[in-house]
Amino acid sequence: MENSSESNWQRSGSSRGLNSSAVLNRYSRRIPNDQDSEKAVLGHSNRGGTYFREGDGAVIRSVESKDVSLRQWLDSTDRVVNVLDCLHIFMQIVEIVRLAHSQGFVVQNVRPSCFVLSSFNRVSFIESVSCSGSGSGSGSDSCNDESNNQTAEFRGQNQPEVNSNLRKLSENNWLQSGSLYLEGSNVEQAEQKKNPFPMKKVLQMESNWYTSPEEAAGAPSSCACDVYRLGVLLFELYCTSSSAQEKNATMSSLRHRVFPPQFLLKWPKEAVFCLCLLHPEPDSRPKINEVLHSEFLSEPRDNLIEREAVLELKEKIQEQELLLDFLSTLQQRKQESADILRRTVSFISSDIQEVTKLQASISGKQGLNSINDDSASSGSRKRIRSAEISNSLEPEHQENAIYKSPRLMKNFKKLESAYFSTRRRAFKTSVKPLTKNAPMSSDGKGSIVLTEKSSANNFPPIKRLSEGKQTGWIDSFLDGLSKYLSFKNLEVKASLNQGDLLNSSNLVCSLGFDRDGEFFATAGVNKKIKVFEYDSILDENRDIHYPVVEMSSRSKLSSISWNNYIKGQIASSNFEGVVQIWDVTRNQAYRELKEHERRVWSVDFSWSNPTLVASGSDDCSVKLWNINQAILLLHLVDGTSVGTIRTKANVCCVQFPSDSGNTLAFGSADHRVYYYDLRNPSVPLSTLIGHNKTVSYVKFVDSSTLLSSSTDNTLKLWDLSESTAKVIDCPVQTFTGHMNLKNFVGLSVCDGYIATGSETNEVVVYHKAFPMPALSYKFNMTDPISGDEVSDSDQFISSVCWRTQSSTLVAANSMGNIKLLEMV
Repeated sequence: MENSSESNWQRSGSSRGLNSSAVLNRYSRRIPNDQDSEKAVLGHSNRGGTYFREGDGAVIRSVESKDVSLRQWLDSTDRVVNVLDCLHIFMQIVEIVRLAHSQGFVVQNVRPSCFVLSSFNRVSFIESVSCSGSGSGSGSDSCNDESNNQTAEFRGQNQPEVNSNLRKLSENNWLQSGSLYLEGSNVEQAEQKKNPFPMKKVLQMESNWYTSPEEAAGAPSSCACDVYRLGVLLFELYCTSSSAQEKNATMSSLRHRVFPPQFLLKWPKEAVFCLCLLHPEPDSRPKINEVLHSEFLSEPRDNLIEREAVLELKEKIQEQELLLDFLSTLQQRKQESADILRRTVSFISSDIQEVTKLQASISGKQGLNSINDDSASSGSRKRIRSAEISNSLEPEHQENAIYKSPRLMKNFKKLESAYFSTRRRAFKTSVKPLTKNAPMSSDGKGSIVLTEKSSANNFPPIKRLSEGKQTGWIDSFLDGLSKYLSFKNLEVKASLNQGDLLNSSNLVCSLGFDRDGEFFATAGVNKKIKVFEYDSILDENRDIHYPVVEMSSRSKLSSISWNNYIKGQIASSNFEGVVQIWDVTRNQAYRELKEHERRVWSVDFSWSNPTLVASGSDDCSVKLWNINQAILLLHLVDGTSVGTIRTKANVCCVQFPSDSGNTLAFGSADHRVYYYDLRNPSVPLSTLIGHNKTVSYVKFVDSSTLLSSSTDNTLKLWDLSESTAKVIDCPVQTFTGHMNLKNFVGLSVCDGYIATGSETNEVVVYHKAFPMPALSYKFNMTDPISGDEVSDSDQFISSVCWRTQSSTLVAANSMGNIKLLEMV
């Protein structure tokens, strides 16, 4: 359409081009007089609409939603002809046509459907409804018949500028097609039922009504054709009809210059002027300037000028009222924001006072102990020490301390979010009846971010706060902050390269330490479980590290779990759907559990019941096994599950809490986490909803706090103790900063620290108190030629595991490289 539109523009010798303005400015369309200079240039295309220019600048009056099509206005059944209104509208359209003719343009679309009226009868020129390409019910036949007549002749020499302006206007939608005012075919259908002038039918006939005799005979459009159309328009302005049939008959008679008798009687002067404009001979019609300066339009000019002044005054008053409403609304919103900010500052100030008192109390105890230990010291020395303590409490010292931590400054917004989250939870616990807990918002990446409004609104006035406990939150927040800042780096203590030259795939799927942290095991797609002694790996005198035990499976291994009671016992799951129980001391599997029908992703030993094992599979089930039931006379016997939980989606992970064998959590491919009481496995205790993709891992931080990992790039922390609802959809914390979109990257928890892998080949460590990473370490490859470490973007961390009660963790990536890392 764009190319066809551009091809219809024709050139002549004029040096003037078109501008990308949309419609005439409401203040530029004054009643013209002899001193008026040229103010606009008009053009039209099938796609773009109308373009105007005043001098060298753009003049625009935006089309508003309350503007109405002139066609609809004319056909309104309750319209009463007002002489000044009709003259005012006609004058504006004549001026638009004059401006176009003065620049060498033939407007062609001088038809009511091509104009819209504002509430003050301001006229704006738009693209015709019947010629829009939107398919809004305009009648495709008429569009096709007029395809060569709906494009203005371009007589300038700046065609590239026109094409560019057309594209720009189309993109910005400054001029909408007529469907904006008809609101599509649904509105048309409603109009056909309610309106005696069906818009679709009228638009189909309109082009015939406004076609000049010479155009009907096949002659090209000319300026005289525009004058003829002005005569038709003038007749429509003064002649009303009660039905579509009457309208069509009246307009058909107009083709022969036959007017209704009542029109001749009521509007004789207008009828004479219409006859002049509708003369069948183009040369006998007046020119557009003659029309503008005719006696018919000159006599009421003073009244029209006065009317225009009144309308401009009303418009200015309306605009001032609009501006006043905007400013009032803005003031109200800013005042609300200021009130919220004052509440927030007051709340923080009260916390500062509490922390200052607590710090002074601790410092006073420290000073007292120092005095008792050093009673022989001089008084001046006591004063110096007291002054040092006092100086340490000054705000400047505190400010310097926080600025010395780049990690805190870099993540200050998230730290602020964590502070408000901690305060909310503390207040909810201490003053629960006094306030309601407002929901937390999300920043789009999963991290919980409280806005200024939401953070303040969660707390009552300071007077109420004093009634409850205010210092309980300090210990938890300070503990999290201290642990977050306790370590600066992850340092490599030892490395193992488990790449098998005879096996092209060395992906390590699972890692695990035994109950005492003396041994750790690896398992993966190489179908082997390898057990290493931790202390021997740290021996720097050894260049090559061998496993103390190596056990082979028939299938690729997906997960392992050490028994926390029986030291040498490991459970494993594989891609064939088999769960195996291994005796590390005997270097063999002594039991196979084969009820799963598809791949088993996860297996876990119960902490409180060492004979209970859970497994989750692609067959949409979780199975519970008792490893003692099938042991008979030390013979290997296939086991039978003691319980099954059916789900609607694949189960990717299972986990027992550390203090109970009666509950179980598992994550599913339906983006949810399920928490079950095994004594009633028919329905879950809670369903945790919040992830957007598959839940790949779940881990218990403590008996009432659960951590979940998903391939939506987030970890989420859930509080299972405070909710009595079946569905929990608001996590306590959402952790972001690692990348995990498609792979199992590992998850491990120890003493509040959370380790996870990333598809950037990094190990990322969080602390449960804050949503941002505390530490990270990137695995790099060693170039075999240069010996330098190089990054490999195709690799990812596949498994991580903390060593019990320590700051050390073991991590492996998809190449089979294993590193022992320590927080330092």
